[in-house]
Amino acid sequence: MTNFPNTFRQSISINLLTLTKFRELLRKVESYSPDGDRELLRRAYQFAAQHHANQRRQSGEPYLAHPLAVADILADLRLDLATIATALLHDVVEDTKVTTDEVRVHFGEEIAHLVEGVTKIGKLEIVSREERQAQNVRKMLLAMVDDLRVILVKLADRLHNMRTLQHVSPDQQQRVARETVDIYAPLAHRMGMGKIRGELEDLSFSVLDPIAYSELQKDLAIKRRGGEAFLRDVTATVKEKSKESGIQCELHWRIKRPYSIYQKLKRQEGAVVGQVYDLLALRIITESIHDCYAALGIVHGLWQPLPGRIKDFIAMPRPNLYQSLHTTLMSKKGQPFEVQIRTRAMHRTAEEGIAAHWQYKEAGGPMAATDEHSMAWLRQLVEWQRELSDPSEYLSTLKIDLYPDEVYSFTPKGKVVVLPRDATPVDFAYAVHTEVGDTCVGARVNGKMIPLRYRLNNGDIVEILTQKGTHPSRDWLTFVKSSKARNKIKHWLNVSERASSIELGIRLLEKECRRLDISWKSITGEQLASAAEASGYQKVDDWYSAIGFGRIATRQVLSRWFPGTGVEEVAERKTLAKTVQKVLGIASEGAIQVTGYGDLLVYRAKCCNPIRGEGIVGYITRGKGVAVHSENCPNVRNLLFESGRKIDVEWAGSGEDSYSVQLAIQTEDRPGLLKELTAALTAKTNIRNIETRIGEDGNAYIDITIDTTGKKHLEKLILAMRKVNGVNGVQRTYQV
Repeated sequence: MTNFPNTFRQSISINLLTLTKFRELLRKVESYSPDGDRELLRRAYQFAAQHHANQRRQSGEPYLAHPLAVADILADLRLDLATIATALLHDVVEDTKVTTDEVRVHFGEEIAHLVEGVTKIGKLEIVSREERQAQNVRKMLLAMVDDLRVILVKLADRLHNMRTLQHVSPDQQQRVARETVDIYAPLAHRMGMGKIRGELEDLSFSVLDPIAYSELQKDLAIKRRGGEAFLRDVTATVKEKSKESGIQCELHWRIKRPYSIYQKLKRQEGAVVGQVYDLLALRIITESIHDCYAALGIVHGLWQPLPGRIKDFIAMPRPNLYQSLHTTLMSKKGQPFEVQIRTRAMHRTAEEGIAAHWQYKEAGGPMAATDEHSMAWLRQLVEWQRELSDPSEYLSTLKIDLYPDEVYSFTPKGKVVVLPRDATPVDFAYAVHTEVGDTCVGARVNGKMIPLRYRLNNGDIVEILTQKGTHPSRDWLTFVKSSKARNKIKHWLNVSERASSIELGIRLLEKECRRLDISWKSITGEQLASAAEASGYQKVDDWYSAIGFGRIATRQVLSRWFPGTGVEEVAERKTLAKTVQKVLGIASEGAIQVTGYGDLLVYRAKCCNPIRGEGIVGYITRGKGVAVHSENCPNVRNLLFESGRKIDVEWAGSGEDSYSVQLAIQTEDRPGLLKELTAALTAKTNIRNIETRIGEDGNAYIDITIDTTGKKHLEKLILAMRKVNGVNGVQRTYQV
């Protein structure tokens, strides 16, 4: 007989072991989905076996044993074949060199999408040191995926990891157990999966507080000996009475789980295990809701119910689908116990939650009305992708939109940052720290450089790049979403612009002094303070700032100090305007003036190019005078964030100024229409530019720039163009 090396024999043994487990998995899946694509599962198993071939778990067993165990847990929940295949493949992208694209090529878009979702969650380094943080992580995990099956695979993955947790270091055991009890067990509860939730909590409890767990187990062992005998007697009595009443039912009893008892004892300080009313429980599973209430009458006739401890979760289900009748009874010997009464469907929902509604029926019949009713709560959590024509596709049609107004992202160290929907890296930076936001120069999201306008998605890992000496940009105000970021940017801009306006105010005063042949250095601090006070400012810097912003005329100030140098008021204003123009290198708009001030620089903003006759708003800019915007300008709401920067402006005189206006016209695509359109414009109207294009919808789109004398003239032109046959719409456009 040939002697094979030990490693070779071991390899054969491992392959046989995993193959045996896979065959058991196939038999389990075939039991509830006989027409399922078994070849898909075979290919998924072979693919996973090939790429995990040289990997071992810390227990020493082949790595493939883990995805097989995860698939087996999901098969117990009777999930679809795509989910089972995902379980077999869920670690190939994260732990091998396989890419999501390769999974897509071999197994299609659906499975690749599920594997990618599980991988994305697996890459997150979750920090859950406090309750609020844990709650944010749970929200994020639900909100970051668009298919509930991703969460189901992840829960099964975590359950198997917890079952084998003894093979990792004590520190890692503590971290994983804490993460499980803070994040994954509550997720299982939120999805109604009581069986998985219970096991996750008990396994975590045994790791996090082994002394309390051991002591509680000892107390339960004592209670269990007497409790089991008591519950057997109760079961026999109920079984006999139910049979007499013609009620078909199954009877099961249970002793409350250790972690659940532990939590109840913590809430009831000083209580002991024997004082937990629902420590012992009988479960009655009936064939109908009618029988549930009939069974409730039977047990209330046998034992005394405790007041206030009767709960009807059938009429009013819990948010996670749970339905059952609960009542706490007192035996004649003074032993309290709980009775839970539910139908078979309710029982499966209580154990498996959302997964219980994964139904396999012949020929894909419509979902039963009772199932549709029982899933009403999900309308608050999900949106339908398409009409449910095949119940076997039930979970795959669910899309999560749990928290539509929030986005959950991570720092590189795993801390969750909660931001408004459509938030950007700038919002993220300010959420971390004001200094991080102020010095932000760029960002990496999931390891890739992205623009600061990028909209963050749930689960994004964000790294902010900073640089000393850099400052916020006014442009950020056009895209940030969080109030904190907006307020911090405004604050910095206010401080910065104040410094600039102070500097400009001093420069203007010095310039005017030189023009009047006055020594700036000869002006004393007392004179400056007196001039500031005379202008209504307590601080000289505030006065400088007002001069820099153009609120005060320097000529008027200097004439107060040196009356002999004054000239006529009109001449003063003209001289001042010329002086400021030289300093700033810009020209003033003669058709507009600031209300109450005849000598301030004004100019029409290029984004909206306001025209005579329409409502206008003035905005004091940094060192450029007053920018005038149309009241309808999209940029106004971003600019006029501070009442101190807004100033009233008005049209001056009644001149025949010409204004350039951009129009967007939508028309039918027919010959001669452009000629008719231009003919509709009066002879006095100058066309500066015209561009046309044909859209994907078959309509023609025309962008035209014309000269107009004001609002009334523009309205006449627009009306004339709208009357042209084939014109669907004419609208003025603005530059944002």
